[in-house]
Amino acid sequence: MRELIDCHIHTQRCGHAVGTVEDYVRVAVERGLVGMALTEHLPMPEGMDPQSEVSMPACDLEDYLVEVDLTRDRYPQIEIITGVEADYLPERMDEVRSTIKDATQRSDGATVVLGSVHLLAGWAFDDPRTVESWESRSVEQAWEEYFATWCDACRTGLFDVMAHPDLVKKFGHVPSTDTREFYAEAARVAAQTGVLIEVSTAGLRKPVGELYPGPELLRAFFSAGVVATVGSDAHAPQEVGMQIELAYEAMSAAGYRAAAFPDGVGGWRSIPL
Repeated sequence: MRELIDCHIHTQRCGHAVGTVEDYVRVAVERGLVGMALTEHLPMPEGMDPQSEVSMPACDLEDYLVEVDLTRDRYPQIEIITGVEADYLPERMDEVRSTIKDATQRSDGATVVLGSVHLLAGWAFDDPRTVESWESRSVEQAWEEYFATWCDACRTGLFDVMAHPDLVKKFGHVPSTDTREFYAEAARVAAQTGVLIEVSTAGLRKPVGELYPGPELLRAFFSAGVVATVGSDAHAPQEVGMQIELAYEAMSAAGYRAAAFPDGVGGWRSIPL
């Protein structure tokens, strides 16, 4: 029987999800998961999220860490890891670095940090509220900018895992030109920097209708020796563990034999696929 894990989960604290930590843990237990990582969006730098619509308010960080810690004590039947997700924001990296430090350098702090690219020079390319902005953009240029930014994020050394690696395809915008050069460079940089990548089932619930990353990029990561974990990017309790079996199958098809799960002290252990 497969041991199912989910290493990318959000709660109501981020402003665009619903449910408490315990709501998510309860569903994970019901679905037979052996491990899960709560990875709330870290507070964004001042002025970037004034209504706390896409990230947790700074005043919530300590309460979030305590909430995960207390819930862990109540559910010993599942391994619960404290994590966070942080945006790569080239213009504000001093603040991002400081916030990551606040979240990780305490006894009950986060032990895994997901990195993500949601903005390209201020453009929220994956925001469904502004999807029409793609109409005035070059898809080829957006992909070029995205993967260049993604590789820069890997090089910071701030992130343990890069979440949803080809998020730029979310609304189905894919260049007519060959994308293999982007994939090869992403795989090379991930391998060089030692960052893990996430195989995310969230793309199956989006207009693109496929996993992040797609099969060709996933094969490139495997060929480069990049370790992979899995996550649902759940924003509602019923999404916990959703279609993780499909992520396992895609990883197996790409050549992987195990998914990585954080050990809670800064390392990783293997979960057979």
